[in-house]
Amino acid sequence: MSNPLPKLQAIPHTIATVGDYEIAARERVSESAWAYLSGGASDEVTLARNTRAFSQLGLRTRVFADLAEGDTNLELFGRSFGLPILLAPVAFHRLAHPDGELATALGATAGGAGLVVSTQASITLEAVADQAATPLWFQLYIQPDRNVTLSLVRRAEAAGYGALVVTADAPISGFRPREQRVAFRLPPEIEAANLRGAPPPLTHTAGAGQPLLLGSPLLAAAATWRDFAWLRSQTSLPILVKGVMTAEDAGRALDEGADGVVVSNHGGRVLDGQPASLDVLPEIYDLVGDRAPVLFDGGVRNGGDVFKALALGARAVLIGRPYIWGLAAAGAVGVSHVIHMLRAELEATMALTGRRRLSEIDRTAVRC
Repeated sequence: MSNPLPKLQAIPHTIATVGDYEIAARERVSESAWAYLSGGASDEVTLARNTRAFSQLGLRTRVFADLAEGDTNLELFGRSFGLPILLAPVAFHRLAHPDGELATALGATAGGAGLVVSTQASITLEAVADQAATPLWFQLYIQPDRNVTLSLVRRAEAAGYGALVVTADAPISGFRPREQRVAFRLPPEIEAANLRGAPPPLTHTAGAGQPLLLGSPLLAAAATWRDFAWLRSQTSLPILVKGVMTAEDAGRALDEGADGVVVSNHGGRVLDGQPASLDVLPEIYDLVGDRAPVLFDGGVRNGGDVFKALALGARAVLIGRPYIWGLAAAGAVGVSHVIHMLRAELEATMALTGRRRLSEIDRTAVRC
């Protein structure tokens, strides 16, 4: 689209679902930005699996339940949350809206959702903290330079962030054909603001017939469990490991000192062919149990999906594309409205399945 439509100044009655926001957002960003914000890895099989998995899981309704004094409150790492929804870390919000993460923070605050700010945010973590009045966590990519990593941690601590979310599943970027087809490049006015002044990312080129990745400096610099152990020794903030898709890695993360895990396949953006995040959630919860919170990320498109993830063991869910669509369509108001819709749908699902509190949502609420 050569001439995107202007951002919405008010929400029309025709936007009634998250899916409606996807359409509205597509019309209001450039073709290049849309490829980055919505695309997945390779053939996007995993991207499709994430959403399809929810449609294959049914709900068990219960009648004449006592629904008085219900709520959606929960506590994570000593902080109270009004609903079990956090905004997932997504890079470069200014691709979706000129105000970027500042608008997202306003929308998260208005909607009552926690916000996980990306290392690759287009606004500094300090500026986002100044704007937000909602719980903030900081997503961390462990950098090849430990001094840069430690600086990010200290900045997050000083700005009042309540936890670190360490992304572990992307030692390299995924192959994303949508971006290649439109020759995606960041506009010159958009940058990874938190990494300003840091050494540039490592690059590697290979000649014909040479290995593209194996044996390259890119993989030599990839973070390992040794780096995680070092990070754990450097901060008292709770640390969650994001990108866990097996029970083995969940157990290893806790053994290494993680305070929680986020079941996630990176929204289908890194490795195509993985199962849906929802499909592996039960095995990870069965191993972790009550040792630590299990959070969930991947494919949530309505409040019923939130409910299903909670039923399979998640303490809370992260949403990514849905709030970015709201941001792209209508800025802070769009973000807040997406959260509002998800909350309304979650509460309706709870009422109609006879669950008045989050603690009452378990596997007996779904049909596998």
